[in-house]
Amino acid sequence: MRKFPFIFLIYVFIVAAWLILGATILKRTHTQDYKIRGMVNQLWGTMQVQQAPSIYYQTTEKKEMERIEEGKKVKEYESYVVNHSLPLKASEINVSLSLEHRKKGLLWYSTYVVDFSGWYEIINDTYESRYIYFNFDFPAAGAVYDDFKFLVNDKEIERIDISSGRVTYPVRLSPRETETIVISYNSQGLDQWWYDFGQNVTQVKDFILTMNTDFDKIDFPQNSISPTEKSKNEKGWELEWKYSNLLTGVKIGMDLPKKLNPGPWVSQVTFSAPISLFLFFFLLFIFTTLRGIKVHPMNYFFLGAAFFSFHLLLAYLVDHISIHAAFLISSAVSIALVVTYMRLVVSNRFAFVEVAIFQFVYLVLFSYTFFFEGFTGLAITILCIVTLFVVMQFTGKVDWEAVSKKK
Repeated sequence: MRKFPFIFLIYVFIVAAWLILGATILKRTHTQDYKIRGMVNQLWGTMQVQQAPSIYYQTTEKKEMERIEEGKKVKEYESYVVNHSLPLKASEINVSLSLEHRKKGLLWYSTYVVDFSGWYEIINDTYESRYIYFNFDFPAAGAVYDDFKFLVNDKEIERIDISSGRVTYPVRLSPRETETIVISYNSQGLDQWWYDFGQNVTQVKDFILTMNTDFDKIDFPQNSISPTEKSKNEKGWELEWKYSNLLTGVKIGMDLPKKLNPGPWVSQVTFSAPISLFLFFFLLFIFTTLRGIKVHPMNYFFLGAAFFSFHLLLAYLVDHISIHAAFLISSAVSIALVVTYMRLVVSNRFAFVEVAIFQFVYLVLFSYTFFFEGFTGLAITILCIVTLFVVMQFTGKVDWEAVSKKK
């Protein structure tokens, strides 16, 4: 029992090494993300938020002002333009999202191609003939928009006023007259796509948005509206948002599926490694004590180093090969180190049976649970409970006082 404090010190030393390795991986990942994300944004684009068009008409009003001239008050009038907002009569939008993951350094980025087409019906909801202005904002500054088309009453407009990422087009309409405007383009974005109805609570009439994806895993961001209908197609999903008269302050959004990022994943596995090593040392200590097998604290040190080699090799292999291949190679190397070493320390049978099984469960399977996002905590909890059950069953009739007196 006197060797236990030395084993504990060895355990603390190795845990400190894991913490340093995990912090190094996180820093390396965040540094790369800071540098690379800007490159990805330039090459592929940023998150796109497509604003709903705004329509309005203008009136000229006069404001009475007074000024002092030669000791007398003089009235004069200053003219200014006032914009009066109007609601869209109807909107029908079609969006296609095509996902393409791109890897830079330790990180995968969810890039996509968006094919957008919006059909809008505007109306002069006044009692006078006037110009109704149609404003359409592009979803992202500095993005590339290919195959851009702007049609009014099915006629393509060649000359368009585009300023500060906005299209402004006046349409002359009689009272209660309607007109249709169609805008379409192809572009590229990153991570998320949004359709924004406007700030605060907005009234939306006769609205339909149909979205087609070429990926199965769909997710809707926070503060977004779930679709009213959805159906599976050959490539992914067809989603529909349909409203006749909607009051809303939220948006329609799609969160593009994220691929498992090697950097953050390896850091999570590394930071949790002390749990797996503790369970491994715990079982090894119990079994060797009960069987009278002599294992020196220095043997524990080399076993801990072999565990550490798994995470160290994994952290740098993922830069060059797939994460699953790196996991298999690192597991094989670490198990080979432990088994061949314990074969010399104890025996072939103990190394290839008990020790190999312990390491496979508490290193390989333990780390593999991190591939299943959302189930890692449950898997670790079950593993700890099963370990406790096995040890309690094996040691239930052990006279620990007699064992502690043995030299």
